[in-house]
Amino acid sequence: MRTVTATERSADTARRWLEVDPDPDTRAETEALLADAGDAVQQRFGERLVFGTAGLRGALGTGPMRMNRVMVRMTASAIARHLLTGNGPNGNSADSDSTPLVVVCFDARHMSDVFADDTVKVLAAQGVASILLPGPLPTPILAFTLRSKGADAGIMVTASHNPRADNGYKVYWSDGAQIISPIDSEISALIDDAPLPTDDDLADADSPLITRAGQEEVVRYIDAATSVVQVDSPRGLSVVYTPLHGVGRDTMLGVFESAGFDEPLVVPEQGDPDPDFPTVEYPNPEVPGALDLAIALADDTGADIVLANDPDADRLAVAVPDGSSWRTLTGDDVGALLADHVLTGGSGHNRLVATSVVSSRMLESIAAHHGVRHAETLTGFKWIVRPGLLDPSADFVFGYEEAAGFAVGDLVRDKDGITAALAFAELAATRKEAGRTVIDHLHDLWRIHGLHRTGLRTIRFEGPDGESLMAGLMDHLRASPPGAIAGMVVVSVTDLAAPGSVLPPTDAIVFNLDGGRLVVRPSGTEPMLKAYAEVIDTTPGDDLHGAEVAATHLLDNLLDGAGLVLTGVVT
Repeated sequence: MRTVTATERSADTARRWLEVDPDPDTRAETEALLADAGDAVQQRFGERLVFGTAGLRGALGTGPMRMNRVMVRMTASAIARHLLTGNGPNGNSADSDSTPLVVVCFDARHMSDVFADDTVKVLAAQGVASILLPGPLPTPILAFTLRSKGADAGIMVTASHNPRADNGYKVYWSDGAQIISPIDSEISALIDDAPLPTDDDLADADSPLITRAGQEEVVRYIDAATSVVQVDSPRGLSVVYTPLHGVGRDTMLGVFESAGFDEPLVVPEQGDPDPDFPTVEYPNPEVPGALDLAIALADDTGADIVLANDPDADRLAVAVPDGSSWRTLTGDDVGALLADHVLTGGSGHNRLVATSVVSSRMLESIAAHHGVRHAETLTGFKWIVRPGLLDPSADFVFGYEEAAGFAVGDLVRDKDGITAALAFAELAATRKEAGRTVIDHLHDLWRIHGLHRTGLRTIRFEGPDGESLMAGLMDHLRASPPGAIAGMVVVSVTDLAAPGSVLPPTDAIVFNLDGGRLVVRPSGTEPMLKAYAEVIDTTPGDDLHGAEVAATHLLDNLLDGAGLVLTGVVT
């Protein structure tokens, strides 16, 4: 009996996929792949996108290895079945009188609105109610509305700051946070067990289980967002703002107006939502060059500060004047400044601040200085908000990660680039009224907590052997850790995958150095190893400029050394 090859199995999957695909563009793509009869069919149909703790994310296109309507329908169906089989967050089951409720929203990327519409129809067909927000809207509005409505789950159709060719599917649970294990694996198993969905598996658009919300939920978010600033704090600030062709503009302007700030000046070339992101190569405000138009406008108009969101407005980037030029602050700089600002403006020993293990250790020092609690977590906001959820006595007031994600309070149990922008504007206005600058304040923190410089180095591993190469290098680092990296002595090594770790097991290694730290981990979404480096000058002295130059030189050396370690050149 002849064995069916992997290519033949993939072709069979492609033909079955073609039968149920409602999209003419991806149908044509499948037909072309089948006609070509090459390796591309197996690459697209041999496996599927991994459904993990960030949901789904990938390039648009046909097949289970891409984001498309069939893949979205399969995922929505799996989420509905999870909610209905006794595994839901509120214990719902098929025999329960309680109907699960899911809030759904979408950004302005290609196909986002179609994916959201398919989602609510699939949910309704299985007996799950939904509220479809009047997108395109920022991700924080979805996370806020989920909690305000007491919903069982939330779904945001977005690829955040990914390349323009991508889209994604971000899933939240009833606690308002992104899903974690085992929910992700349980939903993933349900995706595998389900037959391919057809149009008959969708409810009608006018199903009573589908509520199509108006602007009232947006207004509720805007009203609530102003709570992150004090009523009587300074408001005198000139702001230039860019949403980077994303969906943040209208909500951001509404929040600033509600809080009493002058309307930010929006970069005109980047103000309207545009899924092609025509003025930037990569729609990520952290990428060099992404803020060039905003900084140029701020320079021309004499603005005090530049604020930027990524396309779904859950991240924040900041640029400020520094002498005669402009300085784009790192995520760790913004995190330290916001943390100190939030803690200075509040009180209570049960206040909790949290950050990830790959972010700067300055937050721990700031927390100790203010006499509040500090938690270090795994990477991602699904973990950063977790200490506050697990301890009812804690008052979660601030969390951040180095990748420009910030949560001011627990209004939104995820990163929120809009409330973070408002809080930073309050910080800058307060400094301005006192005759000082944001950089002055950063220097004050350096004098108290030491000068911290952080950076990231990534090494890509493309091709079919990429995953095994990365795994081999991680195994080698565990078995034979280096005694020094770029001349910095390794004081201790912490393997976060080892039993007994204080954090949930994860594939990451922490090298504690004499004067810094290096954390190495594989990316969760791309074929790359990441090295997060930090150098610390505990006594920078009066010449802060000279100390920063020296620390930056040490950081560059450490990143270069990390690159050699990650490629196996140095052991």
